[in-house]
Amino acid sequence: MSEGTVMMPGVFNAITAVSATSAGAKALYLTGAGLTNGTLGVPDIALATQTEFAQQASYITAVTPLPVLSDADTGFGESLNVMRTVIEMERAGLAGIHLEDQVSPKRCGHLDGKSVIEREEMVRKLRAAVDSKRDAAFIICARTDARGVEGLPAAIDRAKAYVDAGADAIFPEGLQSEEEFDQFRKGVVGPLLANMTEFGKTPIIPVSKFSSLGYQMVIFPMTAFRVMLKAVDECYGELVRKGTQAGMIDQMRTRVELYERIEYASYDEKDQKWLG
Repeated sequence: MSEGTVMMPGVFNAITAVSATSAGAKALYLTGAGLTNGTLGVPDIALATQTEFAQQASYITAVTPLPVLSDADTGFGESLNVMRTVIEMERAGLAGIHLEDQVSPKRCGHLDGKSVIEREEMVRKLRAAVDSKRDAAFIICARTDARGVEGLPAAIDRAKAYVDAGADAIFPEGLQSEEEFDQFRKGVVGPLLANMTEFGKTPIIPVSKFSSLGYQMVIFPMTAFRVMLKAVDECYGELVRKGTQAGMIDQMRTRVELYERIEYASYDEKDQKWLG
């Protein structure tokens, strides 16, 4: 962040982290929606557990040298649960997490019908999170969903309270225009994270614009997941209809390309070295 706005592609398993790293990303975002949709095949409504999040995070941090910021939903409970969440997510090798102020079970931040907890409850959770981290560099990012529930001024007021509680960064969810991002920036001191998801409340805004607005981080949580899912649906549809993959060969990564991506040869080299 000291060098400029950090663009973070959303990843949802280890191989996507490898691919994003290979593409030249400087940091990654572990998407809770992608993890829940992809691992469990269910909606992002707090059905994935804290241990499942930490396990997936550990798989990802094992295969990339990049810092990874992870979704941590509502902290998987109250303040004591938040304490354990921070401990386990830090142990998983993450660079940080974000916690949201929704009532559990949470909803996607760009859907209507959300509810938020009292500001004092979120402040308590953030104090627990800050006190529980072992590495001072581990980022506790506070997400507020208040824009869609209480309005933009209330979201800014909450963000100020979250900064006072020790949050390292603020994530305003569901803002609806560049003007709102600008107003939020003017109202809140400290690093800010913008969510550039598709098909939601926020219009498509490039990283360069977020940079000029003064945002330090921009996440693209489900971009790759949505592209992947469309490709997978089309693949299975054609395979079932035609009974052959012959027409899709040009759309595939070859065996050689796959093995290069996962560094297959390096494993053989190590095994031969240990054989002596």
